[in-house]
Amino acid sequence: MLTVLLVEDDLDLAATVVQYLSLEGVECDHASNGVAGLELMRRQQYDVLLLDLNLPKLDGLSVCQQLRRDGNDTSILMLTARDQLQDKLAGFDSGTDDYLVKPFELQELVVRIKALAKRRSGQTRVLRWADLEMNLDSKQVTRAGRPIKLSPLAWQLLEELMRAAPAVVAKAQLEQSLWGDDLPDSNALKVHLHHLRKALAGADAVVETVAGQGFALRGGGH
Repeated sequence: MLTVLLVEDDLDLAATVVQYLSLEGVECDHASNGVAGLELMRRQQYDVLLLDLNLPKLDGLSVCQQLRRDGNDTSILMLTARDQLQDKLAGFDSGTDDYLVKPFELQELVVRIKALAKRRSGQTRVLRWADLEMNLDSKQVTRAGRPIKLSPLAWQLLEELMRAAPAVVAKAQLEQSLWGDDLPDSNALKVHLHHLRKALAGADAVVETVAGQGFALRGGGH
């Protein structure tokens, strides 16, 4: 069953949404202000966050920004009565993945939820796995707080693996990410993976080869 959190201060709308989603097989928790919503998101795992823009205590943009700074990669659907382009751009800048303007059809809401639940958000600015932390803004990787030096290609490799961890990333996907359609010789990926493994030596996170499938970031008790 899909689980979502609705952060909405209009209690009548919230009750309608929660009831409709439950009929559609979607379990929905509700918070009526931004602070409560942020606390729930930090305590529990949800497939999608439905986030109103105008909220008491902490507005939707601020909730979104704090979650992305935390490294939370839950997909976020912003609900708002504002349909101006500038408002939408502000939402995307703060880390939302999709926008739904009020009033909306509940059927469309369900379609959007199901689409967003299939993926993790690409909007998070901090990735974490085991004792590794990758800050996409400062372009720094640390292991247990200590910086690790990576070449640009090793950085791209690690980012792909951290976004997917602990799932396997296919060899072809890694090559496409690094070189696009202009692939170098067949050993190039192996060489860069070797350099990445050397850079991560001593870390809890390890790059594993999964025979016939690709590569995955494992370790750290995950």
